[in-house]
Amino acid sequence: MASWRRALPWLATTVVGPGLLVMLADTDAGSVVTAAQSGARFRYAMVLPELALIPILYVVQEMTVRIGLATRLGHGALIRREYGRVWAAIAALTLLLACTGAMVTELAGVAGVGSLVGWPTAPTVGLAALGLIAVLLFGRYRRIEAIGIVVGALELLFVVAAVTVHPRVGDLAASLGGHWSLAHGYGTLFAANVGAVVMPWMIYYQQEAVIDKGYDATPGGVRRARRNTALGAVATQVVMVAIVVALGATLGAHDAGRSLGSIGDIALALTPFLGHRGAVVLFGLGMVGASVTAALVVSVAGAWGIAEVLGWRHSLNDEPRAAVGFYAIAVGGIVASALAVIASVNLVALSVDVEVMNAVLLPVVLAFLVLLERRLAPAHRMRGSRRAVTYVLASVAVLVGLATAVGVLVRAL
Repeated sequence: MASWRRALPWLATTVVGPGLLVMLADTDAGSVVTAAQSGARFRYAMVLPELALIPILYVVQEMTVRIGLATRLGHGALIRREYGRVWAAIAALTLLLACTGAMVTELAGVAGVGSLVGWPTAPTVGLAALGLIAVLLFGRYRRIEAIGIVVGALELLFVVAAVTVHPRVGDLAASLGGHWSLAHGYGTLFAANVGAVVMPWMIYYQQEAVIDKGYDATPGGVRRARRNTALGAVATQVVMVAIVVALGATLGAHDAGRSLGSIGDIALALTPFLGHRGAVVLFGLGMVGASVTAALVVSVAGAWGIAEVLGWRHSLNDEPRAAVGFYAIAVGGIVASALAVIASVNLVALSVDVEVMNAVLLPVVLAFLVLLERRLAPAHRMRGSRRAVTYVLASVAVLVGLATAVGVLVRAL
């Protein structure tokens, strides 16, 4: 018993933290659907890219951690201080676009799961929205973080689903040898998967969350934040790979190239292998965990970013009456997104489009992050090979974003 009592504080500060929560939120409804679509259309061709995205995800969020701890300022507030209100407003607009698309996909994901068990959209989404609002208004930072991680742990059911459908190990191993597809649509899904890994709201959330959590800029504080960020980066991509594998071994193997039209289509593809109840439980609860955790993080991140730019009080450790504007933005975003979902959206099409949009926005987000990191005091900046590796990985993500933006423009013209 005594050993558990000693271990709990370590778990609470090192394993459980902003990095783990934001990474669980990273595997949101849009990411789940994008990964499912990838597996259904191209089987295991997206497994290697998903694994390759782990270091990119980690270095981006690790920069975010150091900037937050060194400056004790959120992302929006720091851009405003270093570059002025105009650039801060541009960054906030980027955040607003990402958060709006994300919030709608999260609640649409909940609605899709509700439809699997015959629940109407309006009460399902309304109940989810009320639950999110209650957690925000009546929780404080540590309680909100704990709830988010517990709910997000449901995503591990996707791993169970992937194992249960018995994928062929040989086919899976062959995909790790660099199996790339030149088929129509692969490039769009590849970009969508990149956009599903690094999203603007993740940076805003984690930079402010490490401050609310109480981490400091000492070597010990930075190590703790890095550990749960690394753990989260691996966990989120393992879940993404599991989704690709689950759909690749089922729909991808037996009806290759077929597009998915709804959450029901995804569950239906798994039904012959998991049974109806297994498909609903494993996929449905996994989607609920992904959607609800992400909705919680996105609503807070959007409110943080806008409140920072406006100079409003914005800590989750404040009572709602002490930070009215901040909480009003968060609650308003949830309500508006719920109404949009009730008005009906196509989740699969929207999810891929939103992730592609995130890839297009990525150059702006990473440019600000790298510039802010270079302005840190020398003791907190990257040096040597660490800086070189980080810049190379960030540049790869930026190039994918720029290529996606060009592709979108070409298709529009």
